Amino acid sequence: MKVVIVGGVAGGATAAARIRRLDEHAEIVVFERSGFISYANCGLPYYIGDVISDAEDLALQTPERFFSRFRVQMKVHHEVTAIHPDSKTVTVKNLKTGGEFEEHYDKLILSPGAKPTQPRLPGTDIDKLFTLRTVEDTFRIKEYINQNQPRSVVLAGGGFIGLELAENLRELGMEVTIVQRPKQLMNPFDADMAAFIHTQMRRHGIKLALGFSVEGFEETDGGVDVLLKDSAPLHADMVILAIGVTPDTAIAGEAGLELGIKGAIVVNSRMETSVPDIYAAGDAVQVKHYVTGADALISLAGPANKQGRIIADNICGGDSHYLGSQGSSVIKIFDMTAAATGINETNARKAGLDAESVILSPMSHAGYYPGGRVMTMKVVFERGTFRLLGAQIVGYEGVDKRIDVLATAIHAGLKATQLKDLDLAYAPPYSSAKDPVNMAGFMIDNIAGGKLRQWHLEDLSALLRDGNITLMDTRTAGEYHRGHIDGFINIPVDELRERLDEIDPAKPVYVICQSGLRSYIAVRILEGNGFEAYNFAGGFRYYDAVMNDRALVEVAFACGMDK
Repeated sequence: MKVVIVGGVAGGATAAARIRRLDEHAEIVVFERSGFISYANCGLPYYIGDVISDAEDLALQTPERFFSRFRVQMKVHHEVTAIHPDSKTVTVKNLKTGGEFEEHYDKLILSPGAKPTQPRLPGTDIDKLFTLRTVEDTFRIKEYINQNQPRSVVLAGGGFIGLELAENLRELGMEVTIVQRPKQLMNPFDADMAAFIHTQMRRHGIKLALGFSVEGFEETDGGVDVLLKDSAPLHADMVILAIGVTPDTAIAGEAGLELGIKGAIVVNSRMETSVPDIYAAGDAVQVKHYVTGADALISLAGPANKQGRIIADNICGGDSHYLGSQGSSVIKIFDMTAAATGINETNARKAGLDAESVILSPMSHAGYYPGGRVMTMKVVFERGTFRLLGAQIVGYEGVDKRIDVLATAIHAGLKATQLKDLDLAYAPPYSSAKDPVNMAGFMIDNIAGGKLRQWHLEDLSALLRDGNITLMDTRTAGEYHRGHIDGFINIPVDELRERLDEIDPAKPVYVICQSGLRSYIAVRILEGNGFEAYNFAGGFRYYDAVMNDRALVEVAFACGMDK
């Protein structure tokens, strides 16, 4: 059996190694148009920022090492330019010599990845404008920085690559501005959770120009002007486009393979394409979202590795299936960590799901053990069924641990109420006896049992106009005077039982505290005394962070620059 693989890195290289482990006699040839067959894509921004200092560390495998261990022919600087399913051959171009030849296959694996999305805008050919996808792109950016010592950069795009680049370039001492059309960074997060990310970026001196549409680029004054719609241009010494990726599937379409979203290759759960004996994996394929079952594009290294393994199993006589992508991800933002899994509340509602969420601010470990820091968690579930849909966490220590627990719970099909039952490791330096994941489960279980009724930030405007309710802040007098929402009376929770006569029993009571705990206790006191009461999801800390961010984004949009 002869297997030809188009593209190395996560999907292709994984498939090649797995096939060899399953079949010692298969002939395996990998064609990779770059000079690197297996490299750490996710480490590229950190090489630019000198966190990774040795370029050789980016290469996880070399063609020589791969052949020595697996007897796989790794042909770098070779580009497959056409697929001929009828003759089961591919046309290959040697990018060093320019020569072309035909290569026969019994099984063909496509792992071409994705290419940076290139907007059709004037000025994208300016030599001070870069994209980042490959090791070669990384070297070009690094060489330009070393030779020209740019003092400022505009990053177009606020996703994973954009934020990682922003951090690393800022650590090099550059003035960094991120510009993008949506009014938030990091689309896997809801806008309220993204507010904490925005605060962190601003705290480290990164300017945010959110809600701006880029209309082109001009080379001026030794740098680049980024032209914005209805706003003055942003000037910088260099520009990096990080506005997303597009599946690199032109040859697949020309060969008659079925294509889907943004030209991605359509595959079944066995990673088989619409053409017999041709498989596909990685950023080039359309997958099913594990939570919604909808078609999706999810460009992450973990899914690509799994898909390559599944293809290898099936080529070698197995019956492996890809169950879908959940979108679990984590990112370092200076000393902060942000992580997400499943779908956020915004996308859940767009998908037609009746979504609800709980928001909590637990400590990373036991409060009495030194060094604990607050994290903000948002867990999304479906009303009625309590199906767990997704989660987002922003914080410091312990964020990755909790998101992995929640990702596992979603994959296992646990209901959100069952989070309370998980038996999680505890010691004071690492967690609390009631882990934050358990706490989210307790809250959702209280909702399911009718012990907790919530109100949300989007309800506030209507509540402030409603004269037939009571708005109550249960924090201490000192906390209240340091900042509160106008219209809320202050009755500290520990004084509430003695001051119930100050509250109209005929009116529903909407309660807030700093994090949501004291207000929940207040709700239970109120309901135990015959009141109808609702607890604010998130607490004043959450409210303050989100509202301050919204104000800054709107001021920046009105003025043309983030303050």
